[in-house]
This record gives sequence, structure tokens and C-alpha cells, in this order.
Amino acid sequence: MSKAPKIRCAIYTRKSSDDGLEQDFNSLDAQHEACVAYIASQKHEGWKQLNTRYDDGGKSGGTLERPALQQLLSDIGTGRIDMVVVYKIDRLTRSLADFAKLVDQLDAAGCSFVSVTQAFNTSSSMGRLTLNVLLSFAQFEREVTAERIRDKIAASKKKGLWMGGVPPLGYDPHPDRTRRELVLNEGEAVTVRRLFALYQELGCLNAVTRQADVEGLRSKHHVFATGREQGNRPFSRGQIYHVLRNPTYLGRIRHKDRSFPGLHAATIDQALWDRVQAKLEATAMRKRGSKTANGPHPHALNAEAPLLGKLRDETGDILTPSHTKKGNRRHRYYVSNRLVSGNPTVQISQLRQPRKCPRKSAEIPSQHDSNPAKSRGNRTQF
Repeated sequence: MSKAPKIRCAIYTRKSSDDGLEQDFNSLDAQHEACVAYIASQKHEGWKQLNTRYDDGGKSGGTLERPALQQLLSDIGTGRIDMVVVYKIDRLTRSLADFAKLVDQLDAAGCSFVSVTQAFNTSSSMGRLTLNVLLSFAQFEREVTAERIRDKIAASKKKGLWMGGVPPLGYDPHPDRTRRELVLNEGEAVTVRRLFALYQELGCLNAVTRQADVEGLRSKHHVFATGREQGNRPFSRGQIYHVLRNPTYLGRIRHKDRSFPGLHAATIDQALWDRVQAKLEATAMRKRGSKTANGPHPHALNAEAPLLGKLRDETGDILTPSHTKKGNRRHRYYVSNRLVSGNPTVQISQLRQPRKCPRKSAEIPSQHDSNPAKSRGNRTQF
């Protein structure tokens, strides 16, 4: 009697959250133990467990960008694995589209996978059908969960709670993490009040930007959990506009296009807020080139820049319309505001606006240019 061919089995485990991973025996260990027992029960079929563990702790099943899963797929591609063993199918993925991609990769490498608790595998047509049905329900559950989370965030914001993220300039998260509130950072609040006062006095975002730089005003410094630092730099025009339009400084919490009374203290009073908003709205309604008492208004919108406010660079900063003149020809393009202000670290390409076809979709300039700010080839037409 001939021996059954050896089937090399790899065990994959996953847990969505980090909770409990520090324990001596956690969810990943429990999944692994169940898979080991299942492989042992199939010893007569030639199944053999590989020593390498593929564990993804704290990783969502809604994406394939998981370190252990990517390593598993790499080893499958090199022909080291014949069978993938998982505790449940949703440990591998919760997306039907991702599942189809995985099945294609496994088929191409001559590899199958089996779910221990659901007793089927992809080596048969019935197994594939059952997997598709189960994954449809898994994806439905994921979408329902996402809807519940969005509804919870909306309900919490209506109660004035801060729902996380990078706090705005002038505020810090409450020291007690169980309290979803912002607390006033008085040192940064001085900067916020100064920006509002400057705009009320000057009525011009560019002038406020220049004066803020002269006075040494800086954006919020934030350190992420990964150690990456952000901010503590001179304000851009877009950042100042965002500060002036943020209702958080009025003691409110914003949710989409609405705001609700917050639990935190206001940075400015209602009267100053109303005056600043009135000036911003009056400026936005003017067309660039319209006459004022002192001649053309320098900050009205340019009617010849139809994409103003719709294009952003890789940092989210709005691109500013500009132009250059060669002979009798004027070439219009959009450029990062940080490049206009002379920031030497900016790496953003200029987008040029043609005269005949302004509605054609933008093409992203090549990323291989060593100096995109100066290269003529990087002024891409759109």
C-alpha cells in the first residue's frame, strides 16, 4: 500500500484587537492549538505541520495588508506550503472581494486551505460555495458594525463628546482617558486668540500668514503613538483659514456640516467669532479683479482658476493658482502654497492649466523627477 503524499500545513491566526495579547495564553494561542489538533487528526492523509507561525495580532480582517498574512502568501508563492489551516474563515478575511483574490493566489500556487471549526476546504466545489456564502455574511456583519460605529460617533458628538484624533491647536485630550473631553491648553490658546485678532485687524489671510511668521507663531506640535512628530512649524494660509473656521474654538463639537455644544471651554467669544466669519464670507463672495475703493481687491477669487479650492497636495494643503509669462503668452498653473512661501523641503509638482481644455481630469506628475518644483515637465496639463 502506497504512502499518502506529504501535505505541508501552515497555520494562520488573527485577532482584530490588541486586548489580551499580553496574556500567557491568548486568543492567537487558542486558535493555534485547535489547528494543531486538527492537523494531527489528519496525519493518515499525510498532513504535516510546519514550525513557522503566522500570527497577526491587532489586525483587521477588512484588509490584506497584514505582516503575517503577507509572509504566508510569500511562502505559498515559493512553493513551501500545500495547505493553509485557519480556525474560522473570517480569521483569514472578512471581505468577499479579498477572498476571491486569495483563492486565485492559492490556486495558482497549487495550495488549498481548510477551516477547522467549519469543516470544509477549497479543494472541492461544494467547499467553495459554502465559503462564498459564509463570507457574504461575514462582510455583511462587518458593514453593519461599521454603520453602528458611525451612528455611535454621531450620537456622541451630539452630546458634546470629543471622539478622538489629533486635537486642534489650543486643546489637549482629557488626562482621564475615560472622559471624552478636550481641555484648554492655555499656551496654545494664546496663539489661537492672536490669529483671530490678526484677521479681525488685517482682514487678509496672506497678511495674517506673514505677520504670524514674524511673531513666531507655530502650529500645534503633536507626537503620535508611533513616535512620529507633526507640527511646530510656521502657519500656512490654509492652516490659518482652518483655525478661523473651526467651531471648536467657540466651545462646540463639529460633525460633518453641523456643530453641537461641547463639554470643553470656548477659546474665543461669540462676538469675535461672528465678526471673523462675516469677513471670511464677504471675502469669499468677491471675485478676483473686482473693484474696491482702493482698486482691485487682492484676495477675491480668480474667475480664471475654476479648480481653486479643489486641488490639494500630498499633505492636504490647498494648491494656489499662479502663472508665468513667456513673451505674449501667459501660462497658468496650480502650485503648493508651501512652495510659494519658500519652504525648501516641499516636494510637490506644479499642475498647469491649459487654455483649451480646463475640464480634462488631472494627471499626476512623475514622481521620478529629482526637483519637481523647478522642472518644466512636472507642470502637467489637466
